[in-house]
Amino acid sequence: MSMDGRTCIITGSARGIGRGIAEYLGAEGANVVINYRSSEDAAQNAVDAIEDAGGSAVAAQADVTDREEVVHMREVCHEAFGPADVLVNNAGITADVQFTEMTREDWDRVMDVNLGGMFNCTQEFFDDIWNAHEGRLINISSVVGKQGNFGQANYAAAKSGMFGFTRTIALELAKGGSTANCVAPGFTRTDMLESVPDQVLERIVSGIPLERLAEVEDIAAVVRFLASEDSSYVTGEVIDVNGGMDL
Repeated sequence: MSMDGRTCIITGSARGIGRGIAEYLGAEGANVVINYRSSEDAAQNAVDAIEDAGGSAVAAQADVTDREEVVHMREVCHEAFGPADVLVNNAGITADVQFTEMTREDWDRVMDVNLGGMFNCTQEFFDDIWNAHEGRLINISSVVGKQGNFGQANYAAAKSGMFGFTRTIALELAKGGSTANCVAPGFTRTDMLESVPDQVLERIVSGIPLERLAEVEDIAAVVRFLASEDSSYVTGEVIDVNGGMDL
C-alpha cells in the first residue's frame, strides 16, 4: 500500500488524530500538507517530525470555515507538491452542552467547522481529486455520529451529516475513477481526553468490547488503506474503527 509520490492534505493536522494520520502517510512516502488554524508551532513540529523520518511535508495555515484561506491552502499545496491526490477532512470542534442549554451560537459554530469546513475544502480540491489517478476523499466522522452522546446534539448531528455527504460525493466522483469514504473513530487516546476524569474513562472503556481506547495509529492505518490504490473498489462507505461499540 505504498503512498510514494501521492500528495495528501489533512485538515486540522497539527495535533491529535490529524497529526497521527499525517505522520503515518508521510512515513509511507506521501507528500503531506499539514493544515492548521492557529497552532503554527505545533504544525511546524509535525512537519519536522515527518521530514526527520525521511518524508516530505509543508505547513499551510487556513481556517477551513474561511473560503479565501482554503484557496490559499490549495495554492500552498500546488506550489509545494502539485495537485492533491488525497484530501482528508479531519478538522473539527466540539461545543458540548446539554441541549436545553445549547445556544444557537454553540450549534452554528460546530456546524460551520465540521460541515462547512468539509464543504469548503472538498469543493476547492474537488478538481484535484477528480483529475488525480485514483483520487481519494476521506472524511473523519465519529462513533458519536452513529450513536449520539449526551450533551453533543450539535456534534452528533454534524458528524452524522458527514455520512450522507460522503455517499453523495462518492457517486459524483465515481465517473472520474476517484472515491470518497468516511472513517468513524471511537474514543481515541489524544490530548483531548487528557482532561477527562479517570472514572469517566473507565466507564467509557467498560463499554468497548475490545476493552481499550483506540490509539491514533489504529485510525491512521485505516486512512492509509483508503488513501492507497489498494482501496480502489471501496467507495461511499462508512468504516467504523471503534473497538466493537456497535456489536
